[in-house]
Amino acid sequence: MRLLWKSLDKMRCLRKRSTIPFLGFLITFLLFLNLYIEDGYVLEGDKRQLREPSVHPPSSERYAHTFRDLSNFSGAINVTYRYLAGTPLNRKKFLTIGLSSVKRKRGNYLLETIKSIFDQSSYEELKEIVVVVHLADFDLVWCENVVQEITRKFAHHIIAGRLLVIQAPEEFYPSLDGLKRNYNDPEDRVRFRSKQNVDYAFLLNFCTNLSHFYMMLEDDVRCSRNFLTALKKVITSREGSYWVMMEFSKLGYIGKLYHSKDLPRLAHFLLMFYQEMPCDWLLIHFRGLLAQKDVIRFKPSLFQHMGYYSSYKGVENKLKDDEFEEDSIDIPDNPPASIYTNINVFENYDATKAYSTVDEYFWGKPPSTGDFFVIVFNKSTKISKIKIATGSDDRQNDFLHHGALEVGEKLVGTKKGKQCSSYITLGEFKNGNIEVQDVDHKISFDIECVRIVVTASQKEWLIIRSISLWTTQPPSQ
Repeated sequence: MRLLWKSLDKMRCLRKRSTIPFLGFLITFLLFLNLYIEDGYVLEGDKRQLREPSVHPPSSERYAHTFRDLSNFSGAINVTYRYLAGTPLNRKKFLTIGLSSVKRKRGNYLLETIKSIFDQSSYEELKEIVVVVHLADFDLVWCENVVQEITRKFAHHIIAGRLLVIQAPEEFYPSLDGLKRNYNDPEDRVRFRSKQNVDYAFLLNFCTNLSHFYMMLEDDVRCSRNFLTALKKVITSREGSYWVMMEFSKLGYIGKLYHSKDLPRLAHFLLMFYQEMPCDWLLIHFRGLLAQKDVIRFKPSLFQHMGYYSSYKGVENKLKDDEFEEDSIDIPDNPPASIYTNINVFENYDATKAYSTVDEYFWGKPPSTGDFFVIVFNKSTKISKIKIATGSDDRQNDFLHHGALEVGEKLVGTKKGKQCSSYITLGEFKNGNIEVQDVDHKISFDIECVRIVVTASQKEWLIIRSISLWTTQPPSQ
């Protein structure tokens, strides 16, 4: 039986590879085509019974919903939610964390997930988050029991407005019968993943105006300590750059960060293609349609999958993120800056990738004596620590063989942009790496530039794997 399933999985993978490009084109085509359709896509509160007895008998209580106003992709979906615990506050928070949960045949990790979110956050961090749990199972008895447990264990968070539990009633769901069997998935699996897309769409729709940013988690996740502080550092470091989705875990729909302003479009998108493919595949298409070509994934991962049994049929699912770190508090700040280098760049491994807090790097052709790589801050700053790593496990010789680290002040304009006119050397690279502590104690001025200087030519190419900067936090007022 295992061999049979393995062979079926291989067949499905082959189909997936050949089908995804076509579906990507189809999704793009349909999206732009439908922008011109007068009848659109807001899910109406008024339900109409299906009038197709060959598919849905007249005695069925299933309702069809009219999807209207497709051109208004940023509009809210008209759903009447049940508030099972808590109510939204008037003040917008920094981050909403969304969880969707259904009854599992084996194991239940929702309470542990909620506990981890709160336990791993400081008192100051708790002021800036709201957790929304969508109980998406149609078994109302199960939902009531779960709400009682949540209310008993997290009453103080509910009272403080940090925890909401909601449900979108079953009558608002589109039909989950007679769905397309893409990828030759079994009928029950198609139904499961299609409903899951709608579950997420209704959750996203509810969370649109609760905060500035939105983080999607699954209901069987463990968080790293002070994950919000790490998130804020990454967001700050990418200030001024365009992004749709940043990833803080490489697994499933765990740790995916969005601007809240994009949630209505994402909710509509998941509803429009709810029966086409799993949500994590749809997310790739959504990101691409909004012109984010590359994955932006942060390391180390801030969230870990902890469940052993899937919500689908209770099958075993022991996936783990090997890049997760329980203590990720020592995350670099990397303040907003412009990056310049005169080293010849290879393909698209450009200079900004060395300074990124995600999994990227700079790769240049053999540097010569005097070549430089400089970071010019948007505003002067106090730095406490600098850590730079060059080379990689795959290309161990492509490190900086001879180089110096400098910090500078007194910005001046040049033909190639702003540069500092005065530099002080902090140290020399050893085996391609350098780390300097207590920089703010060694340098009397606020730093405007950080520069890597090549002090001897080399035949090998150069990879700058990471540039990490920690700023001095101002004293609390």
